[in-house]
Amino acid sequence: MALLVVPACLLVLALLIGPMILMFRISLNRFSPTQLMVQALSPDNYIKAATDPYYQQIIVATLGIALLCTLLTLILAFPAAYWLGRMESRWKSLVVIATLFPLLVGNVVRSAGWMALFARDGFVNTSLLKLGLVSAPLEIMYTTKAVIIGIIAVVLPYMILTLSAVIESIPRDLEYAAANLGASGARVFWRVILPLSGPGVAAGSILVFVLCMNTYATAVLLGGPRFKMMAPAVYDQFVRGNNWPMGAALAFMLLAVTMAFTVFGSIAFARRYRTE
Repeated sequence: MALLVVPACLLVLALLIGPMILMFRISLNRFSPTQLMVQALSPDNYIKAATDPYYQQIIVATLGIALLCTLLTLILAFPAAYWLGRMESRWKSLVVIATLFPLLVGNVVRSAGWMALFARDGFVNTSLLKLGLVSAPLEIMYTTKAVIIGIIAVVLPYMILTLSAVIESIPRDLEYAAANLGASGARVFWRVILPLSGPGVAAGSILVFVLCMNTYATAVLLGGPRFKMMAPAVYDQFVRGNNWPMGAALAFMLLAVTMAFTVFGSIAFARRYRTE
């Protein structure tokens, strides 16, 4: 039976591990404006990325936006996930499909839609001006707010589906029992639903956090050229600056930061629910 796993392992090594090893080797080279890349075994690119205030600001901004988007997505997704998880209608499959439908549209297309909404002469500003709610168009495009809204719109279905699957497995009798014992709706949520849906919260938050850390199209299209996150910075080094060593180093730093917070979050959730 063990031999059946060998082809899959070889495929993973060839398509995933191999390119990552090659990129790590590239990250240790030096950049030359004339020769582009000079063979070396130097940590200079990592040191520069870790100590340069420019790259530090990008890393902190990426991490802050990812954490904020994860928290907001969790807050927004929980009511919808609870409603979906408790739904007993024959139309539930259609609601699940409707939740999945945004995932069938590429991030570039969705970001283009947000651009049409957020532009100075877009739908949002036009509507606000006609209603007399504002006297001048709002500056929404190319701001952090636009990026956060766009990212949340991308990752929200993942959180809803992950949470709803866990909530659906929680016996409804536990809610009825808590209510019969005098617990209010808010108390039932905090003492019954939220603790029991912890595995879904952990899985959904980790998944959404990883997606937020690695967002590219949304950051570029809604944030504009001055808005910097790690994924666009990696692209700029590879394509615009032709600095492959620095681009590879930034890519591995993005991977390291993402994995560190993912592992830390997983351990924190595991310890919490192991002690309860």
